Amino acid sequence: MKAIVQERYGSPDVLRVGEVDRPTVADREVLVRVRAASVNARDWHVMRGDPYLARLVFGATRPKARIRGTDFAGVVEAVGAQVQGFAAGDEVFGEAEGAFAEYVSAPEDLVASKPPSVTFEQAAALPLAGYTALQGLRDAAGVRPGQRVLINGASGGVGTFAVQIAKVLGAEVTGVCSTRNADLVQSLGADHVVDYTRADFAAAGVSYDVVFDLVGNRTLTDCRRALTATGTLVLSGGGMSEGGSLVGPMGLLVKGRVVSRFARQRVQVLTATPSRESLATLAELAASGKVVPAVDRTYGFDEGAEAIRHLEVEHARAKVVIVM
Repeated sequence: MKAIVQERYGSPDVLRVGEVDRPTVADREVLVRVRAASVNARDWHVMRGDPYLARLVFGATRPKARIRGTDFAGVVEAVGAQVQGFAAGDEVFGEAEGAFAEYVSAPEDLVASKPPSVTFEQAAALPLAGYTALQGLRDAAGVRPGQRVLINGASGGVGTFAVQIAKVLGAEVTGVCSTRNADLVQSLGADHVVDYTRADFAAAGVSYDVVFDLVGNRTLTDCRRALTATGTLVLSGGGMSEGGSLVGPMGLLVKGRVVSRFARQRVQVLTATPSRESLATLAELAASGKVVPAVDRTYGFDEGAEAIRHLEVEHARAKVVIVM
């Protein structure tokens, strides 16, 4: 089968479309013929082996996993001997290593049925970004109706889901983004939009019950200044400025864990993990129309390197999807 593979760390130029063996399916796995796969920041971090400390997980000198991608949507080709929830021909979406390929084998627990009203491209955009937003707001922050929530990075892959999920949870939502993305964030349901090129949310004198930081371009002090006295700051990801190429965004997350031990305000470092429950919840929200995956643009399979380049360099808004 064809797949987007890499043999060494580097720029998108290290990616190529090559022939690899079709994956086998274990007893509790589902083999899916991929129709669409979305690109996440994780893909270009692994591609570059950046930050360097992450190579302890990714692979010291080259990536352990040759095929990039994790989020997919497609049609079940075969199921393992102990799989009961799916059958050949089912339309599904989920998460598994090696999604940028014609076929992917995924654990049954990390696959969910695709709602008929949701396209394959939209379904592929759901997993990682969707459950990061869901777990960050619902679980880590415990957002309740009537609370004021600020989302820093509201136009990104996670941010576009976070705006919608915060509204589903009953919050008054403020999204922080650039001028060109203000209309998008407002169209997703944000009650207020802060254009960071013209205003500083940390200096505006407005206090929020929850600040969900998806960018990492502000200090912990700045983010906490925008909170109420007992508010919650949720950190997810972050920029390279806090730790450089050695530890990257992990620097900000480590600081967050330290501060959380002493501050009256809650500082939660989000470690989002895929689960059957999260995928099922996202499917239900998408089927009802309460959450609509926002896709910035799509690329053909042979343009996989350009899709990752666009996400990394062009500050893509919403999700970028590769169509098989």
